[in-house]
Amino acid sequence: MNEPNFRTLDLNLLRVFDEVMAERNLTRAAHNLAMTQPAVSNALKRLRETLGDELVRRSGYGVAPTAAALALWPTVRDALRQLRESLSPGGFSPASARNAFVIAMADATAAKIVPGLVNILQNEAPGAKLRVLPLTTRDPRELLESGTVELAIGHFPGVLAELSAAHLQEHTPRFLHQRLYDGEYVVVMRRGHPLAGRPIDLDTYCAARHLLVSFSGRPFGFVDEALAARSLQRRVVLTVNQFFTAGRVVATTDLLTVLPRHFVGATGMEHELALCELPLPVPAVHVDALWHRRAAHSSAHGWLRHAVERASARGFESATPAPMTQACTTMRA
Repeated sequence: MNEPNFRTLDLNLLRVFDEVMAERNLTRAAHNLAMTQPAVSNALKRLRETLGDELVRRSGYGVAPTAAALALWPTVRDALRQLRESLSPGGFSPASARNAFVIAMADATAAKIVPGLVNILQNEAPGAKLRVLPLTTRDPRELLESGTVELAIGHFPGVLAELSAAHLQEHTPRFLHQRLYDGEYVVVMRRGHPLAGRPIDLDTYCAARHLLVSFSGRPFGFVDEALAARSLQRRVVLTVNQFFTAGRVVATTDLLTVLPRHFVGATGMEHELALCELPLPVPAVHVDALWHRRAAHSSAHGWLRHAVERASARGFESATPAPMTQACTTMRA
């Protein structure tokens, strides 16, 4: 990448670059900027010539950034954010906001949080937009570092352990977090499953055929870790990366899976499914919001975090608990 002369750099080009990076689509970026698509393309061409890098390439229905663009974007986005806030002495005003918030979360988390979050946006920030990206990792720090997302919501035990260790060593962590709720996971199977309606002991559970929800694709989850601690293993025969897919599959097969209890009612399949307690204790599954420290003093980001916190609480208030079968409710490890 060339070293541009900052005195001659048109800073408006950076606004275009930021919007294109956020949308990964020239048409949507042009709409957000109230520009024509040819004007956006011309701005990108000028910035390419100034920086000596292609920045983005056509990919499918949008564009894909180069490595140089990905490296540059967090700095540009942070600088533009600070400039916007310094020019808005009243801070973030939800009623007049036109922000496009980007959050990463799994489908089970989205089912709980997004309905309440949409209502909050509609009532308090009607001009703001929300983009929810699928969470495909238990370590979203790269997504936050690059500015691809502003907030990641999920179960991040490894990340939080590292952040706690950094705090104990008096290092300033680059990422901050907030506990939203604790997930309760249950065994799920179809209503007519041979194991439905009766207690399931640990040996029977391990001998059954299982479906695992794994964002990474690795056929080993927190239940498997708890079993391994007892020198036990279950038969995982299918791995998928979405909770809804898992619910749909077990509703029509003899596989067992483990799902967040609140999610079963949100699938619309609760009358097709039987729920049962896990036959062994597992560590608590905490759901946290995670963000980069550079967003800590952003009033817009602060409003978003508070909105997510309120939407999480409303999710529990409005959720209808899925019923557990009587045989399973009396079962203990």
